[in-house]
Amino acid sequence: MAHTHAQGASTSDADEEHRKRLTGTLMLTGAVFVAELVGAAVTGSLALLVDAGHMLTDLSVLTAALMTAILMRRKPNSMRTWGWARLEVITAAAGATALLFVGLYALVEAGLRLFGGAADEVRDVKLLLFFGILGLAANVGSMLILSSRRADNMNMKAAFLEVINDALGSVAVIMSAVVMMTTGWAGFDAIAGGVIALMMIPRAVLLLRKALRVLLEETPDGLDLVKVREHMENVEHVVAVHDLHASTVATGMPLVMAHVEVDDGLSMEQAAVILGQLQDCLKRHFPVSVAHTTFQLEPAGYRARHPEAIHS
Repeated sequence: MAHTHAQGASTSDADEEHRKRLTGTLMLTGAVFVAELVGAAVTGSLALLVDAGHMLTDLSVLTAALMTAILMRRKPNSMRTWGWARLEVITAAAGATALLFVGLYALVEAGLRLFGGAADEVRDVKLLLFFGILGLAANVGSMLILSSRRADNMNMKAAFLEVINDALGSVAVIMSAVVMMTTGWAGFDAIAGGVIALMMIPRAVLLLRKALRVLLEETPDGLDLVKVREHMENVEHVVAVHDLHASTVATGMPLVMAHVEVDDGLSMEQAAVILGQLQDCLKRHFPVSVAHTTFQLEPAGYRARHPEAIHS
């Protein structure tokens, strides 16, 4: 059995940067959540209430993301051989699920208010406008904090998407206040609440789908295992490739494992050359560079002589 390792996870400096940025975003979001909750109670606005509920979900996601950023700095050990790298995917999945349920609830509530009877009057539209602008300003600040590191891993991407959703929600609150100030129609507040929900749901589904693909150990995007097998079998002295599996541990950590049948009677030096060529295949010849590979070399006829070694 031979394998290679590469530093796919964030470095300690990057993790510390993630922690600082998530902490700043969490504090800013928490302050605005309290303000919007008070504003929703004072104004009676569904749009502001939904946006506050959205921010509550954001607080949960950001808190989990911050905990993940801290835990991911811990090194792997004999109990957790990948460290806490997989935690970023679990956090993203949990946050997306919560966001999806909040969005569906808000959509139903908006429908009930709009079509189930007279829309509730917003008691202070100017105050609603103020809280909408306050929320948008805070969201823009959070976006600036997270934007430069949003692509580092799924954990940071989830946090950034939450902030974008909040910003769009704040825009909907502002639009609702402006329309009600100019037309006097209170029903637009329910429409704005529904719009916020509709913006939340697709992004939550997309993030949940990506997280589930990792948790279900599906083949990473951009890695065609048919072509991988063909490429590996073109290496000199390779007879066949069996039990080929590919998955993703966490962002930037794809993994490929395989049993490789080679010509019988090869020396250790020849086997080492084959291993180097196979590893180079996965690192350089595909859109996804796989730095972590585990290959088991087997002499030709090994599987026939040892059928118990066949896994698939």
